[in-house]
Amino acid sequence: MNFNPALQPATLISRYKRFLADVITPTGEKLTLHCANTGAMTGCATPGDTVWYSTSDNPTRKYPHSWELTETQQGHWICVNTLRANNLVKEALSRQIIPELSGYSTLRAEVKYGVEKSRIDFLLQAEDRINCYIEVKSVTLLQLGKGYFPDAVTVRGQKHLRELAKIAENGERAVLFFAVLHSGIEDVAPARHIDAHYAELLVQAQMSGVEVLCYKAQLSPVGLSLKKALVMEL
Repeated sequence: MNFNPALQPATLISRYKRFLADVITPTGEKLTLHCANTGAMTGCATPGDTVWYSTSDNPTRKYPHSWELTETQQGHWICVNTLRANNLVKEALSRQIIPELSGYSTLRAEVKYGVEKSRIDFLLQAEDRINCYIEVKSVTLLQLGKGYFPDAVTVRGQKHLRELAKIAENGERAVLFFAVLHSGIEDVAPARHIDAHYAELLVQAQMSGVEVLCYKAQLSPVGLSLKKALVMEL
């Protein structure tokens, strides 16, 4: 996926109220950006980092600029807009470039399912195979050379694991897809030190038949694309 119009750079002053960030552009203008990431954003929002932002032409938006990427002072690239993970995976599924998830004829998004009244990110269907339910998570936390998910306790994520496990137990495909959106991450593990219950549920889900896939994205101000599979250490 390409950014259109092109992203613009600025220097991060601070992120606050979860959804807002103040930056300074190269011309000295101060802007307030919308931040779509509700997580802790550990290591992704250090004052002085370079922020790359998009601009919407929607006249009704209070904050027309959106924080898309962080270029850290250590040279890493991070996609902090969690909405982009689903965009990336949808594009890859549509183009059938993920071998494990190719061969389906129908792709649907935000389909209601499960006993806990959830919505699956993507549902793949075909006449000659069972349904495939895909839940997408973005990985941006890098600590001691390893990527971790989640970066904060996630009750919603725990619910998704329970729902996926039930799908697998009922004989359909259930896939947890980790989109790695940090250039410095080469392998991923559940963040037991942050959310031990999520890590436990993830192991249980895999034992129930949930498939775990992990793909790393190539990141730049020009665009994003899923490039290679990584190992998920459970």
